[in-house]
Amino acid sequence: MSETLNIKHKSLFTQTLILIKYRLSFSVVLSSVASYLLAFEIFSLDTFILLIIGGFLIVGSSNGFNQIIERESDSLMSRTSNRPLSLGSMSIYQAIIICSILGLIGLFMLYTINFRTAFFGFISMIIYLAVYTPLKPITPLSVFFGAIPGAIPFMLGWVAATNKFSIETGILFMIQFFWQFPHFWAIGWVSYDDYEKAGFKMLPTGKRDNTTAFLIVFYTIWMILVSILPYFSFTGKFSIGLPSLVLILVAGIFMLIQALRLMKYKDNQNAIRLMYTSIFYLSFIQIIFVLDKLLL
Repeated sequence: MSETLNIKHKSLFTQTLILIKYRLSFSVVLSSVASYLLAFEIFSLDTFILLIIGGFLIVGSSNGFNQIIERESDSLMSRTSNRPLSLGSMSIYQAIIICSILGLIGLFMLYTINFRTAFFGFISMIIYLAVYTPLKPITPLSVFFGAIPGAIPFMLGWVAATNKFSIETGILFMIQFFWQFPHFWAIGWVSYDDYEKAGFKMLPTGKRDNTTAFLIVFYTIWMILVSILPYFSFTGKFSIGLPSLVLILVAGIFMLIQALRLMKYKDNQNAIRLMYTSIFYLSFIQIIFVLDKLLL
């Protein structure tokens, strides 16, 4: 109760940060930063700053609109019941104005870089809000559609640096696309009871069962296979050396072991471990990719 009262009395600026889920928004933008560092030939500080701020505003705007759409569902779940719209500490009108302004500024900043960057930023917003969000209470396929805007940030930096959609951007997209499934299904496993209260269908079978656990393992294997593709010669300018290949494989096997443990025990403890392991994996391989380019 005291936490709820505390949130209600926070300033509009602080409420806005909560609305746009600023920590998540910033972490998503780090993927774009990594791919820009992988792609650039001549570093442009202007492009780099526009990418970070514009990307952050677009992701934040999308998160905010998502909360506007799901405000009633959020009030039913314990982990989201303290959000500004659920508490009534921010009006829907205020939220719409804030998210619209942030989204438009973000798109304009990405357009300043080049049209393709703004285009993919816009597409990610549309799919996230018009496809993924409405499908969450209808079908587990929502996770598939949600993986598309979730994967776009990792290719966005390359598009910003090169103004091209190429084999390199396709590989970056696929890495983060396949990563989404074990990551979000682990979250869905842990938060199953909460999601059930809101009527969200986030697990592939709708249950914490053998099939869901198997699919988590299956997509983890695909994620690892796609992550090591840059070692081979058909990924254009996006390539890695043998030391990076070994490190990525070790990290992938570590995550696969955790996925197998979840399949064996089917408990929340191992789902939580997989969730955090997946976060480590994505951050780790992005660092490896960048270091491989800059140092090796």
